[in-house]
Amino acid sequence: MASDNKMNLVILGLLDHEDLTGYDIKKRIDGSLCYFWKGSFGSIYPALSSLEENGLIKKVKGKSSSTGREKIVYKITAAGRKNLLAWLSESKSSNSLKYETLLKLYFGGVADNEVSIATITEFEKAVEADLAVLKTYKDNLSKVLDERDHVFFYLTVTFGIETYEAYLRWCGYARKILSGKKIVRSKR
Repeated sequence: MASDNKMNLVILGLLDHEDLTGYDIKKRIDGSLCYFWKGSFGSIYPALSSLEENGLIKKVKGKSSSTGREKIVYKITAAGRKNLLAWLSESKSSNSLKYETLLKLYFGGVADNEVSIATITEFEKAVEADLAVLKTYKDNLSKVLDERDHVFFYLTVTFGIETYEAYLRWCGYARKILSGKKIVRSKR
């Protein structure tokens, strides 16, 4: 049975691709996965401890850092790969999203429309920046689709591009609605 702790599964997936330090795991999450998954050091290191304790990963000798300290590098075990494969084989997935922008918009009737328009504009700027990065990833990955892992990275990136382009269309639509309407707030 696969683990219910998704951070464990993120780590197993990353370690199945390559051996990594805790810091490297954080960099991979922040660099490639951040468009659909977040992780902090506060969640990564307890997960590493749990995974090691359960025999799903093990420590291997790492190269010394510039300070002379040996790095702690983690490697997935056969049991860890079995756990990862069990999770991947489950066809049902939990896909919950949390957007503070939408939460603010949901309660936007409390403030003037300009407040919500400003929130939408900030969201739009962030989406445009992320979309540019995703398009660069897509261009780079399209050149290495003969490597199996890259096909799956590519599919994830193209999903992100389609989603972010839809977000941008929605931003324009929402701003148009809020700009053209004079909505009177109810008195309480």
